[in-house]
Amino acid sequence: MASPKFELLEKVIDRELEPDDIMIEIMGIYDDITLIPDVGKTYTFIYQAKSPNIIYDEFPLVAVTHIDKWGFRGLNYHWGAWRQYTWVEIASQLHFIPQEDVGELRAVPYRNFKVST
Repeated sequence: MASPKFELLEKVIDRELEPDDIMIEIMGIYDDITLIPDVGKTYTFIYQAKSPNIIYDEFPLVAVTHIDKWGFRGLNYHWGAWRQYTWVEIASQLHFIPQEDVGELRAVPYRNFKVST
């Protein structure tokens, strides 16, 4: 059986997919989901920024480093920078990404930078 990362990369290479379509594939493959992340683990999810006129990543890939009552912080691999995520702005469950798949998933072009309204 092919690994999830191979399955995903094969689909992305074979078809020209938009970030929305790729995220749907990712959520189907990485179906170990949670509402609250664990520090030290990596997740991807749908994020909808509420503050107006800021650039955000709708589909972040984040290594979680800190959890708080307002949300969490972590390294967003698409930005290459530390970011904060509030609970009210997370629009999906968190999809756990096993450490052995993080490198491959970083190569998948599903980041989706947007400007909030």
